[in-house]
Amino acid sequence: MEEIRNIAIIAHVDHGKTTLVDQLLKKSGTFRENEAVNERAMDSNDIERERGITILAKTTAIMYNGTKINILDTPGHADFGGEVERIMNMVDGVLLLVDAYEGTMPQTRFVLKKALEAKVKPIVVINKVDKPSARVKEVIDEVLELFIELGATDEQIDFKVAYVSALNGTCSLDPDINTQTEDYNPLFDLILSEIPAPDVNKDDDLQFQPALLDYNDFVGRIGIGRVKSGKIKTNEMVSCVRLDGTKKQFRIQKLFGFFGLKRTEITEADAGDIVAIAGLPDISVGETVCNIGKEKALPLLRIDEPTLKMTFSVNSSPFCGQEGKLVTASKIEDRLFKEIQRDVSLKVEKSGNDSWVVSGRGELHLSILIENMRREGFELQVSKPEVIIKEIDGIKCEPYEEVQIEVSDEGVGNVIQSLGDRGGHMENMTNVNGLTRLIYTIPSRGLIGFNTEFMTLTKGYGILNHSFKEYAPIESLTTGERKLGVLVSMENGNATAYSIGALEDRGIMFIEPATPVYEGMIVGECNRENDLAVNVVKGKNLTNTRSAYADKTVVLKRPRLLTLEYCLDYINSDELVEVTPKSIRLRKKILNTEQRKKFDSKK
Repeated sequence: MEEIRNIAIIAHVDHGKTTLVDQLLKKSGTFRENEAVNERAMDSNDIERERGITILAKTTAIMYNGTKINILDTPGHADFGGEVERIMNMVDGVLLLVDAYEGTMPQTRFVLKKALEAKVKPIVVINKVDKPSARVKEVIDEVLELFIELGATDEQIDFKVAYVSALNGTCSLDPDINTQTEDYNPLFDLILSEIPAPDVNKDDDLQFQPALLDYNDFVGRIGIGRVKSGKIKTNEMVSCVRLDGTKKQFRIQKLFGFFGLKRTEITEADAGDIVAIAGLPDISVGETVCNIGKEKALPLLRIDEPTLKMTFSVNSSPFCGQEGKLVTASKIEDRLFKEIQRDVSLKVEKSGNDSWVVSGRGELHLSILIENMRREGFELQVSKPEVIIKEIDGIKCEPYEEVQIEVSDEGVGNVIQSLGDRGGHMENMTNVNGLTRLIYTIPSRGLIGFNTEFMTLTKGYGILNHSFKEYAPIESLTTGERKLGVLVSMENGNATAYSIGALEDRGIMFIEPATPVYEGMIVGECNRENDLAVNVVKGKNLTNTRSAYADKTVVLKRPRLLTLEYCLDYINSDELVEVTPKSIRLRKKILNTEQRKKFDSKK
């Protein structure tokens, strides 16, 4: 049996996990010399590449000196924290990656806490040591303080440190930048000597527990996990202990192992290895696959509960079907149920003929699903995100987040005031390198729509990170609604430069001349608190003395750019975001101007 090491790479978002995995793959000779490999090769999805974030955990493996090292690249974003927790069950050690300038951040604390709770062996890797702004010594002290604060054992605190520049492909075990070499063997040797081999018995009865899910159209749902004991073979009849304790027998149709960027079919795997199995169409995270007649369930894995929900519905605007091919309720429903095959943190419930309540871990989690559907050719409309209220011991509770903010000194006052208005409680305030670092506890609904306001308050230079903290009793604050009203089109047609020019002093426009609009579509932000119905399709009345070309001299301000995240943050509860493959539009739920005015007057 070959030697095995199972490790996960954990870090705050953007500290370089995926880039480090690239280097581990390259430096171990996993790729042929002439093989073309993309940067951040593990981020396989278009959105992951564009945004530079890892959304789903990825599994890979390399060979080094006769030892197979299974590597899991984990997501760094709070919305995907549930995956990090489950991955800790599959590995015996972690590489905790920390940016040499930023130091420990909210997600560093979050992922390290999960690793220490799972009692896996940590190795600290300080990345980006080549930056002129690197402060390696201080960052090591910060990491040590974090270990102590999180209650690490003496053995865990005695961690080894490697210093790397994943971008340049250099590594060293010495903090002196001049000792960096283009050889990653010091880090590989450290993994082999520090991370224990899996403590398993391959002669025992089979126990395999999926911690992650995947899906493909040929074999259906795939369970990815570690073989805890025994052997697993293709075509073998096995028994699955379900989450409710019942048992179901099935045949293992396919067994996959991982090497480099490929998932390869294998015929058998031993205890300790990380594999993927197919054969049970509704296999779930936390179930245990055993030999028939020798069923022994492993402890269940905890799956993070959703904290945010929004309603997805069939596009009902006058422009429905003009840009997307997939517009019917049955197509949208199939797509949503396909998504829950692979994403255990997502829940979908039908709430009417043409609408579904989709619950997820946060705005990013849900907006990435919407963005993926949009790129696949779907048209749909979505409502404002709402937090999920739970009843605990007879008391209504809502989710709270821990927020860490870094902002320049002149922006601090505005940020503190805004967070106070949204129900935030300041826990700590420190000064780091001329920036003020604020730590707050705030209800999740207080953060809905805050991102946009935060960017304005800090002129785009502030850094905001948050992670779920706990459910706590509801506070009586009214947050989440936008203070300013909107400009709503009262006509159908194409917008004209003449009418947009005449409306510019009423607010900020979201559209350009010649943009098609319909009654009830939101075309701009009003500079007052009430909504204003406007005509943006009116042209100039031409007379004998006024030529049609007089319009050409109108100089308009640039309209505000609407992104999907901005729109979800922006809308109020009586508004919707219409999402199609080519456009993102804002609209009122009630399109007819007269009906809407009657409804608003009743409020």
